[in-house]
This record gives sequence, C-alpha cells and structure tokens, in this order.
Amino acid sequence: MNSSLYIGLMCGTSLDAIDIALIDTANGCKLLAAAEAPLPGALRKALLALCSAGDNEIERMGQADRELALALAEAVNQFLRSQNLNSQQIAAIGSHGQTIRHRPTSPQRPVEQAYTLQIGDPNTLAEETGITTIADFRRRDIAASGQGAPLVPAFHAAVFSRAGSNRVIANIGGMANITVLHKNGSVNGYDTGPGNVLMDSWIQHRRNSEYDRDGDWARSGTVDTGLLEKLLDNPYYRQTGPKSTGREHYNLATLKALLNTLPPIPDKDVQATLLEATAVTLSDAIKTENLEGEVSLFLCGGGAYNGALRQRLEEKLSEMIVEKTDALGIPANAVESAAFAWLAYAALNGKPGNVPGVTGAKGARILGAIYPG
Repeated sequence: MNSSLYIGLMCGTSLDAIDIALIDTANGCKLLAAAEAPLPGALRKALLALCSAGDNEIERMGQADRELALALAEAVNQFLRSQNLNSQQIAAIGSHGQTIRHRPTSPQRPVEQAYTLQIGDPNTLAEETGITTIADFRRRDIAASGQGAPLVPAFHAAVFSRAGSNRVIANIGGMANITVLHKNGSVNGYDTGPGNVLMDSWIQHRRNSEYDRDGDWARSGTVDTGLLEKLLDNPYYRQTGPKSTGREHYNLATLKALLNTLPPIPDKDVQATLLEATAVTLSDAIKTENLEGEVSLFLCGGGAYNGALRQRLEEKLSEMIVEKTDALGIPANAVESAAFAWLAYAALNGKPGNVPGVTGAKGARILGAIYPG
C-alpha cells in the first residue's frame, strides 16, 4: 500500500456521535476532511449500560461489539462516498473503539490488575469496509505498565509543538486531559478529571437534552459552594501524573449519590457547579505546571464549543492566550479522530504511539493491532 491517506474514528466518552477524520501523511500530517455520523440511540444506551457492572455483561458486550463495528463501517463507507474516494485509496483506518472499562494502575490498583477495554470489532470493520484496520491502541501501553491514556499527546506533539514556545493542548471530551508542550521540546500530560461527562449526564437526566449548548443552562445558575467542595474533594485530584480516569468514577450515579448528601439544590445551580468543577480542575492542573514565559492554551473536543466554560478558563488563566486548535490548522472537533488516523499511520510505519512521560509506560511502544482489509 503506497497511499498516504488514513481515516481516524473516535467514539468518545460522551457517546454523542462518531467522529471521522481523513488525513494525508505525505508531508507531515494534513487534515483533508472531517465529518460526524450519528450513533444509533439504542446502541448508545447499550454502550452506556456496559460502562458499569450489570447482569449478562458478556452477552451484551458481544452484541454491542458487533453493532458498534457495523455502525462505524457504515459511517466510513458513507464518508468515502461523500469524498469521492474508494477503499483502495485508504492505507488504513485507526479506530479507537468505545471504552467500556478503564481500570489503570493507581494507588488502589497494582499494575498486574490494571486493564482497559475498548469494543467495536475491528474484524467486522475491516470486513465491511475492505480497509486495513488498526485498533486496540491502549492495551499495549497498559502491558508496559502505563496508564493506556491519554494517547493523543503523541499526536499533539507531532503536529502542534513549536520550538521555543510553551503550549498547552486541553482536550475537553467526556473526560478532560492536557498535553503540555514545553518550549524545550519535552512533553507531559494526563487526564485532569471530568470534562463534559457530568454536565452532559445532568442535562440529559433533568432536561432530556443531549448537552448544554454553549453552556447556556449553566450560565442561568449559580455555583453552589457546598456541592463544589464535595466535587473537588476527590482523591484523584491529589494524585500526580501519570494518571487517567473514566466513567467508572464520574457518572450520573456518583453525582446523584453526592447530591443526596446535601440539601436540595436547584437543577440549574447543579449545572453551573458542574461547569465550575471542570474549569477549576482543568485550570488548576495547568497552573501546577509552573510554565515560565508566554503560554498559549489551545482547546479541542466538544468542550471547546462551550462558551461559558471557555469564559471561565479565560478568567482563571488570564495570563494565557486561549484559542481553539482551529488556529493551529485542525478544528477542535476533529483533533481526536485525526489523532487516531495518525496513530494508525504510526503503527503501520513502526513508530511509537505513546509518550512514556505521559502514560508512565516503561518505554516507547508501537500501539495497535493490525486487521488486514
């Protein structure tokens, strides 16, 4: 295969859609196109149910594994038609799959008990598209004693770093993570905690809306200091990196349990407080880096489009330039899918896909398993 075209697929913690990106690696990494495909409602519900323990899990996982792969394949095939491309023109698909459990090593979990699991059968995806598929990116890093996350910092470093400049890339998906691109060329980063996951879960629960557009509902409320203190009193925030987290710790059930320990709080105030918690944990993490000189913060992921959240970050990090990654050439909503296209390119070309300083792995590793088209 001589093609330099790669497709990346991302179905993140928010489970709001399938993100698709097409990149050209002929000279670096150039984003050619990006799109979004809907995730069927019944499938979304099944995937969410698998994020916590329940009955008949193996049977339900097996079904969802196939159903997600078929949805991903349909999205790819439709995307190819929209771009007037065929499968023979694509070198490979990089598919993140859907994380249903993420249990990395932690103070409570020894490395030999750590695991992570993403589904979305790559065999089916390769069969239905005819394109070589690279998947299961995270488990090699776990096997090398890493966190298996975040993986996007390697991509951020490859495409967004600039010598002599301090840059922070904040990816605000369901979870939030930062990549710190130091002006001396070093890279570090980690998951800072929840990004959109609690805000999305609350508005879905109370208003039957998928998400809080531009943070309007949060803007209408007032931060409840008691709830904020409870949200921030979490051992995760006291851990130093490498570290990563997921829906296992931040979900509607844990939020409800927290609310039950407090006097009743108006729904809109809960939403305002959840937004504030994301802003506080993200900005505090960036501040602890103690970066000297001018620092630019670039936002990506769905949270980059939440105007209320961006305003709070700008207020808390007033000394920094805050922009979306659009200013660096890749739209904020396409960065993660482009990253997994790049990770597929790295795998096929024998290049490491992790950053040991980020994940804590014993060394650089080629990530992903290859399923021929």
